[in-house]
Amino acid sequence: MVPENLPFKIILGSSSKSRKEILAEMGYEFTIMTADIDEKGIRREKPEDLVMALAEAKADAIIQKLLAGEKSLKEDSLATLLITADTVVVYQGTIREKPTSKEQAREYIKGYSGGNAAVVGSVLITNLKTGKRCGGWESAEVYFLEIPDEVIDAVIDEGVTFNVAGGLMLEHPLTLPFVDAVVGSTDTVMGLSKALTEQLLLEAL
Repeated sequence: MVPENLPFKIILGSSSKSRKEILAEMGYEFTIMTADIDEKGIRREKPEDLVMALAEAKADAIIQKLLAGEKSLKEDSLATLLITADTVVVYQGTIREKPTSKEQAREYIKGYSGGNAAVVGSVLITNLKTGKRCGGWESAEVYFLEIPDEVIDAVIDEGVTFNVAGGLMLEHPLTLPFVDAVVGSTDTVMGLSKALTEQLLLEAL
């Protein structure tokens, strides 16, 4: 655990609801900034390389935003730690990001039904005072029971599926009953590994 008395500020570089909830659960106070990058413009063959490249691009974009606001990142008496992250789903060797249509979302979720998928998630911590950057990735496997078509339709109609990698939220009340097992940490699947984040926060300080 990061000692509570360490004086530093945190910026979470993400609009993800689950990342906000995980970081709050960890006991941290933070502000939120978003990167607004073209994620599709960044391609890597390996999922581990892709999630790291995307987390770095998000951090770079947020730092540019801060500098554009004429905010000095080094003169602040407190260190500010910027957390950026990215997650992809790997299904049968293919990288899946956020679905772009109802048809694609349905294809994704029907594929998981009675099957399994891997989730690869990165965490990158940038110390804005020193410029030091520490990052890493973790993976987890999710195994599903058969998901009924009406449940798939309900999840897609709700619209939340378009905001998450691979189109499926592990913790969603409609899909959670059909999760058979998770090998690895559930917070990695949800978008932010607690253990990895704690480790990298200490390293960045």
